[in-house]
Amino acid sequence: MKYGPLGRSGLIVSRICLGGNSWGAKGRRGWGKFDEAEAPAYFRRALDVGITFFDTADAYNAGRSEEIMGATLMKMVKREEIVLSTKVGIRMSAAQNDQGTGRKHLMAAVDEQLKRLQTDYIDVYQVHRLDPYTPIEEMMYSLDQLVRSGKVRYIGGSTMPAYKFAQMIMIADGKGYSRPIAMQNLYNMIQREEEREMNRLCEEQGVGLIPYSPLARGFLAGNRSKEGGGATERAQNDTNVQAGTYRDCDWEIVDRLKKIALGKNCTPAQAALAWLLSKPYMAAPIIGATDLDQLSSAAKATEFTITTEDAKTLEEPYQFRVSPAN
Repeated sequence: MKYGPLGRSGLIVSRICLGGNSWGAKGRRGWGKFDEAEAPAYFRRALDVGITFFDTADAYNAGRSEEIMGATLMKMVKREEIVLSTKVGIRMSAAQNDQGTGRKHLMAAVDEQLKRLQTDYIDVYQVHRLDPYTPIEEMMYSLDQLVRSGKVRYIGGSTMPAYKFAQMIMIADGKGYSRPIAMQNLYNMIQREEEREMNRLCEEQGVGLIPYSPLARGFLAGNRSKEGGGATERAQNDTNVQAGTYRDCDWEIVDRLKKIALGKNCTPAQAALAWLLSKPYMAAPIIGATDLDQLSSAAKATEFTITTEDAKTLEEPYQFRVSPAN
């Protein structure tokens, strides 16, 4: 495992992050089988292979992900030995203020999250989604207050328009507030829309990318077929990864990925992660795991190198999903 700073900060993270969307998903989706009984083995394997960066959210399985991490992971390691990130902003209940990024919700939500996580502080607190009502000035002031209180160490953002994230950075700089150091967006070899604006902004502003779905929901593992289905439980049950959702250019990218992986004596998934890690703005892709060996494999991905020529070969077939604005 390799390590590096998260953005332009002094926070050092493992270059692979383990995501928590599966924790507490038992019974909620066909491929989400993890609950408190299964979690310790996965967290232990992650720690054994050098993963020290863990991500979750209050909205992941109605708070169960945070609860399971608190009940298991926090009992297995000294708090200062790991970096814990979580997110806030998605509706948690029918209560009108139990959502969004307004001051009332942020102040209440962080306390509930700290209880669920069984910790005194959150290393990286991310805006999961912006709401249409809260002024960004109010949100940034509130987040800065959480940092000053010691409940949060750093802040970041997740999927949002690049201009909104730029506003967050601008207000932080102008007011002297805590500045975002991380952006958690959707980015992988077959979903590269963020290269147009968000990734450029992050590179320029010293914000580290921690993208989710780095393997395109398992598609880039190279074990799917155009006829449908696949070798893994997720491939067989996740309706978002059925064959019809992919384009001819996506299948061509996977074919090229397999060839490059074969030449490097690694798996397609490892090559796909190595491609992400070759980007200058990349901090740590966030992986999910439905098998213990996937954790070991992901950790080894940090040891492989994608050359400029490799990248050119892999990126050439890509077709943007939305035409550039005039």
